[in-house]
Amino acid sequence: MDIDTLFKAFRKCRIAVIGDLMLDKYIFGHVSRISPEYPVPVVDVTRQEFRLGGAANVAVNTRAMGAETILIGVTGADADAHSVRQLLEDAGIAPEHIVTDRSRPTTSKTRILSQNHHITRVDHEKRTPVDEHIEQEIIRKIEEKLDALDAVILEDYNKGVLTPRVIREVIALANRHKVPVLVDPKLQGFFNYQGCTVFKPNLSEIAASLGTVLTNNSEDIEKACRELKEKMECRDLVVTRSEKGITICNDKFTHIPAASLEVADVSGAGDTVIAILALGIAAGLSITQSAEIANLAAGTVCQEVGAVAVKPEKLRNACLAYFSG
Repeated sequence: MDIDTLFKAFRKCRIAVIGDLMLDKYIFGHVSRISPEYPVPVVDVTRQEFRLGGAANVAVNTRAMGAETILIGVTGADADAHSVRQLLEDAGIAPEHIVTDRSRPTTSKTRILSQNHHITRVDHEKRTPVDEHIEQEIIRKIEEKLDALDAVILEDYNKGVLTPRVIREVIALANRHKVPVLVDPKLQGFFNYQGCTVFKPNLSEIAASLGTVLTNNSEDIEKACRELKEKMECRDLVVTRSEKGITICNDKFTHIPAASLEVADVSGAGDTVIAILALGIAAGLSITQSAEIANLAAGTVCQEVGAVAVKPEKLRNACLAYFSG
């Protein structure tokens, strides 16, 4: 595999990401005392950062690899929405396909950290499904772009954007246009994605969806995958298994060990995996090759705190070491 040729191919891909976008806020500081009012730590703030999360982080990952990226999602009409749009523009992603819903806040998650350890998280969100006219706007936006796309990612965080209607119509439209659809699901609505191309749950999501207890060994995983793949009617099932890596289920099973890198934070690793999987499929790679590169990409982002985009040069070096070994 010529990695440089592949990375050039990534830059020619056109990817749409549809789903729950959010604003990740990080408050960094130091804990040196306990509050005299309540027995809780007092964090002396040293800096704050805003980053794109959820579906927006997936879009940032595909864009970081040079792909033309369209992000379709929903924000409120608030200050956080303005921050999301500014961050998208900074990342080279046009915010024109973001729908404003004045009935809900922009989903935000504020993480407070001390010495890179999470103290607490504060969420600001509304999880009810978007209403009919927002659904229609989302469907219209993707329908207008499908002819020019190489792949569609559905990124579900159960915040209300990927309703049964949106899922059903987007998959049907994409299948009609022969555009692969890759899905990163959450438990609610798990079985709504029948007929997608690639379905990428993690271990705990499979266990919960099938109502079973799963140990993280290949025998149990393969048994669960057979049952799930039959239900989902998808071409490829890709299961992320934390420290055990990735398992692919199609006409056979392929187990890919986790990249052996130092892990600082797993936040956003799943976003990176689905982004690189989509780029691989769009560029004409097999699902196994795509998953191998996605696995390496997840390993690189786990070395940093918080959800961060994959760095092309870092991934290139990891690919060169892996595929030449």
